[in-house]
Amino acid sequence: MKHPLPARPEIGTHDGLAYALFLPVEETKAGVVILHGAGSAKESHFDFARTARERGVAALAYDARGHGRSDGALGAGAIEDALAMCDLLRRHAAGIALRGSSMGGFCAILAGAASDGAVEAVAAICPASEEMLLRGLRAGRFDFPSAPDAESWLESVSVRDAAAALSPRTALLLMHARGDEQVPYTHSEELYAAAGEPKRLLLVPGGHHRSLQHDVEIQNESLRFIERALAAP
Repeated sequence: MKHPLPARPEIGTHDGLAYALFLPVEETKAGVVILHGAGSAKESHFDFARTARERGVAALAYDARGHGRSDGALGAGAIEDALAMCDLLRRHAAGIALRGSSMGGFCAILAGAASDGAVEAVAAICPASEEMLLRGLRAGRFDFPSAPDAESWLESVSVRDAAAALSPRTALLLMHARGDEQVPYTHSEELYAAAGEPKRLLLVPGGHHRSLQHDVEIQNESLRFIERALAAP
């Protein structure tokens, strides 16, 4: 039995950033920008983007600098890049959210805080901390190019402070697998404690660092959270 292939996304570039845009056939309810983790690429999250599209949510996945088909190297401009992708998606959806995993979750929280309320929700899966990213950078564990300012940027930011700064205009959903072998689930507990309302913490038994990214139930839970947050008066 043959199954129809899913509709292809619109592929493009914006200021050197390669992206894939998934637009619903019917009226668009909202928009979500997808941020991948360190050493990953936008294609790793096409399953989530397709799930979003099926629910009427426009999704834009992009390659961070130094990853995939994007130009440049990862550094302090990562937050400006995330907000630029939000502006690009805003052409198709009025309300915008960010969904990131690991390093992408870290950047999503920072970008949400920097948006001054323009980003209405952030969903972060097993988000990394600046200390973890710094250790990986200094130990040479990353196989992607980093900008000269990457280390000083990570030394200057606090994802905990950013999480606290989201309230009350940007809702925060934190999702973490208790079996995460790279980022302890207690990090999400700490971010949740620092954040103000509206917020939610979802801890899942077992799993590993990447398991929640591709769990259909978790994907739909994050989309429900985003839809509610963007529909709130």
